[in-house]
Amino acid sequence: MATVDQVMASFWSDSDYGVLAPLTDAAVRDAEEQLRVTLPPSLVRLLRVRNGGTVAERWNASPLPVPSFARSDYARFDMVMGVGRSDDFQTMLDTPYLVSEWGLPSPIVLLDGDGHSWVGLDYRICGPRGEPAVTYFDADQEDSLILAADFETFLAGLAAAESF
Repeated sequence: MATVDQVMASFWSDSDYGVLAPLTDAAVRDAEEQLRVTLPPSLVRLLRVRNGGTVAERWNASPLPVPSFARSDYARFDMVMGVGRSDDFQTMLDTPYLVSEWGLPSPIVLLDGDGHSWVGLDYRICGPRGEPAVTYFDADQEDSLILAADFETFLAGLAAAESF
Protein backbone atom coordinates (compact mmCIF):
# COMPACT_ATOMS: atom_id res chain seq x y z
CA MET A 1 0.00 0.00 0.00
CA ALA A 2 1.22 3.47 -0.89
CA THR A 3 1.53 6.39 1.48
CA VAL A 4 -0.71 9.42 1.09
CA ASP A 5 2.28 11.49 -0.05
CA GLN A 6 3.17 8.89 -2.71
CA VAL A 7 -0.38 8.93 -4.04
CA MET A 8 -0.60 12.73 -4.02
CA ALA A 9 2.72 13.06 -5.88
CA SER A 10 1.41 11.15 -8.91
CA PHE A 11 -2.37 11.36 -8.42
CA TRP A 12 -3.45 13.41 -11.44
CA SER A 13 -3.45 12.27 -15.07
CA ASP A 14 -2.07 14.40 -17.90
CA SER A 15 -5.59 15.23 -19.11
CA ASP A 16 -7.01 18.71 -18.53
CA TYR A 17 -10.61 17.45 -18.57
CA GLY A 18 -12.55 18.50 -15.49
CA VAL A 19 -9.89 20.89 -14.21
CA LEU A 20 -11.21 24.13 -12.72
CA ALA A 21 -9.42 27.38 -11.90
CA PRO A 22 -6.82 27.06 -9.14
CA LEU A 23 -8.34 26.59 -5.71
CA THR A 24 -8.35 29.62 -3.42
CA ASP A 25 -9.10 29.98 0.29
CA ALA A 26 -12.20 31.99 -0.65
CA ALA A 27 -13.43 29.17 -2.94
CA VAL A 28 -12.98 26.62 -0.14
CA ARG A 29 -14.91 28.82 2.32
CA ASP A 30 -17.66 29.39 -0.24
CA ALA A 31 -17.95 25.66 -1.04
CA GLU A 32 -18.05 24.72 2.64
CA GLU A 33 -20.76 27.31 3.22
CA GLN A 34 -22.83 26.14 0.24
CA LEU A 35 -22.39 22.44 1.04
CA ARG A 36 -22.76 23.05 4.79
CA VAL A 37 -19.78 20.85 5.67
CA THR A 38 -16.07 21.12 6.40
CA LEU A 39 -14.02 19.51 3.63
CA PRO A 40 -11.21 17.19 4.77
CA PRO A 41 -7.83 18.97 4.87
CA SER A 42 -6.21 16.20 2.79
CA LEU A 43 -8.80 16.71 0.01
CA VAL A 44 -8.23 20.47 0.05
CA ARG A 45 -4.47 19.82 -0.12
CA LEU A 46 -4.97 17.55 -3.15
CA LEU A 47 -7.22 20.11 -4.86
CA ARG A 48 -4.61 22.84 -4.32
CA VAL A 49 -2.30 20.84 -6.60
CA ARG A 50 -5.05 20.69 -9.22
CA ASN A 51 -8.68 21.64 -8.75
CA GLY A 52 -10.40 18.52 -10.03
CA GLY A 53 -9.90 16.39 -13.09
CA THR A 54 -8.93 12.92 -14.18
CA VAL A 55 -7.15 10.54 -11.82
CA ALA A 56 -4.00 8.80 -13.09
CA GLU A 57 -4.62 5.16 -14.03
CA ARG A 58 -2.27 4.11 -11.23
CA TRP A 59 -4.84 5.33 -8.64
CA ASN A 60 -8.23 4.94 -10.38
CA ALA A 61 -9.85 2.27 -8.19
CA SER A 62 -10.65 1.54 -4.56
CA PRO A 63 -11.01 -2.02 -3.29
CA LEU A 64 -14.44 -2.90 -1.99
CA PRO A 65 -14.44 -4.48 1.47
CA VAL A 66 -17.32 -6.70 0.32
CA PRO A 67 -16.34 -8.03 -3.14
CA SER A 68 -19.83 -9.18 -4.09
CA PHE A 69 -21.19 -5.65 -3.62
CA ALA A 70 -22.06 -4.17 -7.04
CA ARG A 71 -20.79 -7.40 -8.66
CA SER A 72 -17.21 -6.20 -8.50
CA ASP A 73 -14.26 -6.20 -6.14
CA TYR A 74 -13.45 -2.51 -6.66
CA ALA A 75 -15.09 0.88 -7.12
CA ARG A 76 -13.95 3.02 -10.05
CA PHE A 77 -12.47 6.40 -9.13
CA ASP A 78 -11.70 8.05 -12.46
CA MET A 79 -12.35 11.70 -11.66
CA VAL A 80 -12.42 14.11 -8.77
CA MET A 81 -14.95 16.87 -9.02
CA GLY A 82 -13.34 20.22 -8.35
CA VAL A 83 -14.56 23.14 -6.25
CA GLY A 84 -16.26 25.80 -8.34
CA ARG A 85 -18.80 26.08 -11.14
CA SER A 86 -18.68 24.76 -14.68
CA ASP A 87 -21.09 24.58 -17.60
CA ASP A 88 -19.10 21.66 -19.07
CA PHE A 89 -18.95 19.11 -16.24
CA GLN A 90 -20.13 18.41 -12.72
CA THR A 91 -18.40 19.86 -9.68
CA MET A 92 -18.73 19.30 -5.94
CA LEU A 93 -21.09 22.26 -5.84
CA ASP A 94 -23.57 20.23 -7.93
CA THR A 95 -23.91 17.73 -5.06
CA PRO A 96 -27.25 19.01 -3.70
CA TYR A 97 -28.88 18.70 -7.12
CA LEU A 98 -27.32 15.26 -7.80
CA VAL A 99 -28.32 13.93 -4.36
CA SER A 100 -31.92 14.95 -5.08
CA GLU A 101 -31.88 13.69 -8.67
CA TRP A 102 -30.47 10.24 -7.82
CA GLY A 103 -32.16 9.75 -4.43
CA LEU A 104 -28.89 9.60 -2.51
CA PRO A 105 -28.64 9.97 1.26
CA SER A 106 -27.59 13.21 2.86
CA PRO A 107 -25.40 14.87 4.05
CA ILE A 108 -22.76 13.79 1.53
CA VAL A 109 -20.41 15.51 -0.91
CA LEU A 110 -19.91 13.70 -4.18
CA LEU A 111 -16.40 13.27 -5.55
CA ASP A 112 -16.97 11.06 -8.62
CA GLY A 113 -19.78 9.18 -10.25
CA ASP A 114 -21.98 8.50 -13.24
CA GLY A 115 -25.46 8.65 -11.75
CA HIS A 116 -25.79 4.94 -11.06
CA SER A 117 -22.80 4.75 -8.74
CA TRP A 118 -20.89 7.40 -6.81
CA VAL A 119 -17.92 7.85 -4.49
CA GLY A 120 -18.41 10.59 -1.93
CA LEU A 121 -17.64 12.04 1.45
CA ASP A 122 -20.20 10.67 3.90
CA TYR A 123 -21.08 13.02 6.76
CA ARG A 124 -24.03 10.98 8.06
CA ILE A 125 -22.13 9.60 11.07
CA CYS A 126 -19.56 12.32 11.83
CA GLY A 127 -21.77 15.35 11.25
CA PRO A 128 -21.03 18.35 9.01
CA ARG A 129 -17.88 19.44 10.85
CA GLY A 130 -16.38 15.98 11.42
CA GLU A 131 -14.00 13.85 9.37
CA PRO A 132 -16.22 12.05 6.84
CA ALA A 133 -15.88 8.47 5.71
CA VAL A 134 -15.47 7.85 1.98
CA THR A 135 -18.42 5.81 0.80
CA TYR A 136 -19.49 4.04 -2.39
CA PHE A 137 -23.14 4.72 -3.24
CA ASP A 138 -25.12 2.50 -5.59
CA ALA A 139 -28.14 4.58 -6.61
CA ASP A 140 -29.79 1.71 -8.50
CA GLN A 141 -29.64 -0.64 -5.51
CA GLU A 142 -30.24 2.17 -3.00
CA ASP A 143 -27.27 0.89 -1.03
CA SER A 144 -23.93 2.18 0.22
CA LEU A 145 -20.65 0.77 1.47
CA ILE A 146 -17.92 2.55 3.41
CA LEU A 147 -14.63 2.38 1.49
CA ALA A 148 -12.45 4.10 4.10
CA ALA A 149 -12.86 5.76 7.48
CA ASP A 150 -11.44 9.05 6.13
CA PHE A 151 -10.09 10.62 2.95
CA GLU A 152 -6.40 9.98 3.73
CA THR A 153 -7.04 6.28 4.32
CA PHE A 154 -9.03 6.21 1.09
CA LEU A 155 -6.12 7.78 -0.87
CA ALA A 156 -3.61 5.36 0.60
CA GLY A 157 -5.79 2.41 -0.46
CA LEU A 158 -6.17 3.40 -4.11
CA ALA A 159 -4.74 1.16 -6.84
CA ALA A 160 -4.98 0.66 -10.60
CA ALA A 161 -8.30 -0.81 -11.75
CA GLU A 162 -6.36 -3.20 -13.96
CA SER A 163 -4.82 -4.76 -10.83
CA PHE A 164 -8.20 -6.17 -9.76
